Parts: sequence; structure tokens; C-alpha cells
Amino acid sequence: MTPDAKRSFASSPSPSPSAASPASLSPELAAKQAALFARLESAGRVMIAFSGGVDSSYLAWAAHRALGADGLSVTAVSPSYPESHRAVAEKIVADFGLFHRFVETHEMDRAAYRANASDRCYHCKTELFETLGALARTLRFDQIAYGINTDDTSDFRPGHRAADEHDVLAPFLDVGLSKQEIRDLSRAAGLPTADLPASACLSSRLPYGTEVTVERLRQVEEGEARLRDLGFRQVRLRHHGELARVEIDPGELPRALDPEMAKRMVAALKPLGFRYVSLDLEGYRLGSLNEVLQIQRDPIR
Repeated sequence: MTPDAKRSFASSPSPSPSAASPASLSPELAAKQAALFARLESAGRVMIAFSGGVDSSYLAWAAHRALGADGLSVTAVSPSYPESHRAVAEKIVADFGLFHRFVETHEMDRAAYRANASDRCYHCKTELFETLGALARTLRFDQIAYGINTDDTSDFRPGHRAADEHDVLAPFLDVGLSKQEIRDLSRAAGLPTADLPASACLSSRLPYGTEVTVERLRQVEEGEARLRDLGFRQVRLRHHGELARVEIDPGELPRALDPEMAKRMVAALKPLGFRYVSLDLEGYRLGSLNEVLQIQRDPIR
């Protein structure tokens, strides 16, 4: 699809923006949601960086609820953005009638991004926020916002430095929303992302120092799709050249360790170009490729 502006409406009535009413939430969470709406309303016309993940989907919903046509959700399309995420984003746009636009980003044109050092996310987010900034100026939007939450401040996230440099709003931090609270609010709003597994761009599956290429990203995307087709919900395929290291949620590991299932996993992944397929016995954990880093983390406001 050519990136284009669009306003999508469901063929059946859209879920009501009032679904996450204070009556369905704890007083504390209802107060935080009200504070979020007020924060967005105070920012003028706001453009939301919207990927279709848990956090950005709720932020897009909240901006639509608080701002109407003055809240525009923008989805960046590039080789590192999974098709499965795009499908979720398109469903939310259609079901909730969000004001929405696709744009293309070109982080793959940046040598520092392709080099895949520990600051790769910084270069990716710099490309994203420069692209959104140009669009915001063209369309006369006042602010850009993204979905960092309070839990994110404890992990190594160099992309957040780019947000600070481009004066991008962090409404969830402003009102103190955690990941679990965002899931709870999403569920109350009727969003299909409430229980979505944690997600990240495809480049995060490549160890630092491994060049980011379109071919490797496609191997990862197709490999994870095949693992999900085998019934696994939370998976990561870490690309170590000829070796595919599979991380699966610890609760699903017993099934993965079954010899017959192991054979099916190997049969699914080797045709993608991997010589070896291994199963990480520690299971899936957030940011496992950061475990090799000995770095000073940038503070996040």
C-alpha cells in the first residue's frame, strides 16, 4: 500500500470511546486516565507515533478520545516493521475510526543504523522523529507523542535519547502509567492489544555488531511467523548467522522440548537458510541481547 492519509470506519458500529469509563476502573486508574486525557488536551494538535503495539495503541485511542481530529496516529513503514504489527494497526484504525496516516521511514539508508551497534535504536528513532517532525510541520501539528511507560525506564533504551532531542512528549511518564496499567486501560477500552505479547522491531533480533540487512529481517519475520503457526505465543528468533536461537516463553518451554515438536521447529526454520536451530533454555526474556553489554545507561526523564 502506498503511504497515504486515511480515515477508516468500521462497517459495523465502532467500539465506543467511553468503553474505558471510570466505572470500569479503579479510582486510581480512572484518575490517571483522566490526567492523561487532560495532558493530551493541553498539548494542542498531537501526532502519535503508532506501531500497533500495546502502548502506542492505547495512546492512539486516548488521543482520539481526547482530541478527535486534532489527534493523528501515524504508522512508520520500513523493512524492520513486521507485517503482523501492521495488520493489528490497521484493525484498530478501522474498528475505532482513528485519524491515521502511513509514512515511510528510511533508517536502512543510515550506515550507523545498519552497523547495529548498541545505539542502533537511537538512529532508528532519530529517523522516525525527523520524519514525523517534518510531517507535523506540514500538517500544522503542535506536538509529537510516543508511548514510553514507567517500566521502560529500567531497561537500556537508547531510542529514548532521540525522543528527548526532538522534544517528543511522553504522556505515560507524565501521568505515571506502567505497562500493566496500560494493559488494564486497554482492556477497559476494548482494544485488541490488551493482552498482546511484548513486541519490538525485527532488528532487535540481531546481535549487536551483526549488520542489519533486509534479508536477515525477512528471515526473522518468517521464522517467527512459522513458530507462531506451531502454536507458540511469545517467541523470539535471535539471528546468529547460520544459527537460529529460539526463545520461547518459559511457560511454553515444556511443549517446545518435546522431541517431536523439536523436529517440527527444525523443519520450519532450516529452509529459511539456517544451518543450526537451537532452543534457549532460559526462555524468552526482554532485551536478552542487552545481556552482553557493559554500559552506562542514559537517564530517561
